Parts: sequence; C-alpha cells; structure tokens
Amino acid sequence: MSAAVAKVTEAEGAVGVLVNNAGYSQSGAVESVPLDQIRRQFETNVFGLIRMCQLVLPGMRDQQWGKIVNIGSMGGRLTFPGGGIYHAIIGSLEQVGLATVIAAPVGILTAIYLVEYGRGKLAYWVRFFVDVMTGLPSIVAGLFIFAFWVLGLHKGFSGFAAGMALAILMVPIVVRASEEMLKLVPDDLREASYALGVPRWRTILSVVLPAASAGLTTGIMLAIARVTGETAPLLLTAFGFDSIRTNPFKGPQSALPLFVFAQAGSAFQVAVNRAWAGALTLILIVLLLTVIARLLTR
Repeated sequence: MSAAVAKVTEAEGAVGVLVNNAGYSQSGAVESVPLDQIRRQFETNVFGLIRMCQLVLPGMRDQQWGKIVNIGSMGGRLTFPGGGIYHAIIGSLEQVGLATVIAAPVGILTAIYLVEYGRGKLAYWVRFFVDVMTGLPSIVAGLFIFAFWVLGLHKGFSGFAAGMALAILMVPIVVRASEEMLKLVPDDLREASYALGVPRWRTILSVVLPAASAGLTTGIMLAIARVTGETAPLLLTAFGFDSIRTNPFKGPQSALPLFVFAQAGSAFQVAVNRAWAGALTLILIVLLLTVIARLLTR
C-alpha cells in the first residue's frame, strides 16, 4: 500500500513538473521566457511525461520502455542524443539499386537503337524525348509516380516507388552517355565483324559493347551520382520512415537525403550534427561506388 502511494506521489510530482515548466506561474499569468529556456523546459517535459507513463501505466518498466524507444535507428529519438542512419543507408542503397536495375538496361538499349538502328522519324522523336527528359525537374518525376503509382494504383508509399522516380531521372543521362560512347567505337571493328559473317546483333554484343564497356559504366555511375542526393522525388514516393525497413516494396522507407533534410531543419544541435554526418556519408557512398566501378572496368 505504501509503495502504491509513493508511486502516485511521484507521478503527481511528474505532473507538477509538466505544469510548472509549461510557462505558467502559480497565479495563472503567462511568463515571458527565453528561447533556450523554452527548449530546456520542453526536453524536461518530455522526460517527465515518459517517467509519468512508467509510473502510472502497468507493465511499463525501464527495460520494456527501452525496447519501445529503440525500435529502429531513429525510432522514438526525437531530440534525444543517439540514434543513427543505418535505416537511411539501407533505404538509399535499395532505392538507388532499384533505379539502376530499371534505368541501366532501358538506357543502354535505347542508345544501341539510336546508334546502330535508329533511322527516320522514330529515332528523331526518341532523341527529342530524351532531350526533354534531360531537363526534367526532379519534383516532376516524383509527382508523376505519386499520381500514377501512389494515388492512381493505390500502391502507397514505398522504396520501389522512389526507385521508379529516380529511374526516370537516370534514363536520359544513361542514354546520352551511352550513345556518345557507342559512337566512339571505330567502324572498322564493326566492318571486320561483318566481313566474317557475324550478324549485327552478335557484333553489338561481342564487339561494340565490350569496346565501350568503360564508357558505359562511367555513364551509369554519373547517373547514380546524379540521383543519389535527390530529395524532392523521395518526399512524394518514399515519404520517410524513422525505423529500419529492409523491404522496399511495402510501406514508407527512409533514405539519406530524406534523413539530412529532416534533421537539418531541426532547431536542436544534435539533429543538425546528424544531418552533417548524413551528408558526409552520402558523399562517401558515391565516392566508393565510383572507385569500385573504375576498378571493375580497368
């Protein structure tokens, strides 16, 4: 009985902390307080509310509350120190990977058609649309996927939707870079292959593409570097999620650009520090992918 009374008394004390720190005097008049004091009071209120829940609600002990708070990289962190970007790294890698799987084959096949087969009005209109897509604002790609996939087909936010939006931005870059690289392959190599009776499609696979492989890889890496830091399309497609989600086909998902955007807009220094760390991580990932691609194509 005494233990229960003690808990109730401590809970009342927590409630008193919340009320007294809310900016009211005992007379009921609103006091003017500095911004820093308001921030400290807010953090005190949050901790007081958590403690009150632990005392009043049955079954909420420190260990159980820790499990609830630490459900993911940033789940429940708010302005508290700690947290991480593991969930954002997973989201960025999966979304950019899906975009590359979609955009790289489409871009390379389009470039092969324009260089090896493209004649007449169809090739003209393909080049025209590629030029238009090159200057397409990233938010337009996000709006298209948002209207078509998220709203039109009722698929909801997901990492796959973000990957499709990024793929729209990657395709024209891959097409233009691949087209220029394929044009640099000497015609003598093609003619030598034709003289041996090799069909055109086999010549493209066995002669043209291997000769231009380094340039094609560079074009794909340029496209990846272009879309890795995009934020606007992800706001409309991936939406963001504070916990770890490894399945990009179901539910909202975080990404490094979304993480940096959300943390940089916070008024708390700990969140701004996370934003700088996320930006540095983003640069290092792009640099690492570029170095790996260079080593593979040497």
